[in-house]
Amino acid sequence: MAVDLGALDGDALDELMGKVVTDLGAIALAPLLSIGERLGLFRALADGEAVTPAELGERTATVERNVREWLAAMAASGYVTYVGEGRYRLSPEQVAVFTDEDSPVFVLGGFQAFAAAARPETRDRLERAFLDGHGVAWHEHHRDLFAGTARFFRPGYALHLVAEWLPALDGVVDRLRVGANVADVGCGLGHSTLLMAKAFPGSRFSGFDYHAPSIDAARELAAESGAGESGAGESGAGESGEGARVTFEVAGGKDFGGGPYDLVAYFDCLHDMGDPVGVLAHTREQLAPDGTVMLVEPFSHDDVSQNLNPLGRAFYSASSLICVPASQSQEVGRALGAQAGEQRIHEVATEAGFGRFRRAAETPFNIIYEVGNRAG
Repeated sequence: MAVDLGALDGDALDELMGKVVTDLGAIALAPLLSIGERLGLFRALADGEAVTPAELGERTATVERNVREWLAAMAASGYVTYVGEGRYRLSPEQVAVFTDEDSPVFVLGGFQAFAAAARPETRDRLERAFLDGHGVAWHEHHRDLFAGTARFFRPGYALHLVAEWLPALDGVVDRLRVGANVADVGCGLGHSTLLMAKAFPGSRFSGFDYHAPSIDAARELAAESGAGESGAGESGAGESGEGARVTFEVAGGKDFGGGPYDLVAYFDCLHDMGDPVGVLAHTREQLAPDGTVMLVEPFSHDDVSQNLNPLGRAFYSASSLICVPASQSQEVGRALGAQAGEQRIHEVATEAGFGRFRRAAETPFNIIYEVGNRAG
């Protein structure tokens, strides 16, 4: 069908094409960000010193001509600062965003995850999922998705989890200080589990995930961190064992054990599960009568029109590539998606038999729900 360009709104067309050019640049930039991280180009600029492409090439054992083009692409994107006379540097803000993995605004994990989700072999599976609705399981993705997702979420959890989210839950911090039994379901590489374990050495923490390679990585991180080396004379962090204060086990949301738990946490994963009602119903069986469930979910309004913004674009895109297909690959396949919203999460909790549900805290990126057996 031929389009009559003369019949189009010129201003609207210019605005749309501006967005298209911006997005084309972003698509082209994504692999360059990965190259820059893998080759140490960002790290070599972390001191803030202005350097030439040749000097950066010397620092990183890379070729000046390729580095020159990379720097120009980064500068055109606002990710590196051009200071003139052929020199480039990272501003303090750019250092925080692109080089410091402990910074709450570190973002390269997100680019790593999205690049993994868009690999050709994964794209073929996603296209089939759009045609047959059978989804793409988490474990069918490239391993960079697992590492990138963990790196993306860790800074926000490090900033908010212990300082804000847990204190927003009724009486939970007091229990954790005295000694609580905690499950982190869908723990991935275990960063959330280890953050809680470090903050509350008197409590016991169990991380569960159906994905065995992630559990293996979590055990390695636990051993490296020394988690469990203090607290009530107990020690140990790893696979399992009597007296181990931090353990990681392969188990899904409907078959993990070890209760009763004072706290069961789900970090950005309930919406990925095929049967979230069944998962929360099983959680009720594992929960102490006065225990608490903490659901950390991506920030979302109930009305889709309120999510049509840059953050919503990122979350809907992640949901299309990862979250909805993951849920569809499992039994039930409820496919809540990363922008489920409070109403749908509340409905799931109610269907699972919980009588207490409230929004306990929020950030621009997450909403934290408190769920329990007691009404109120």
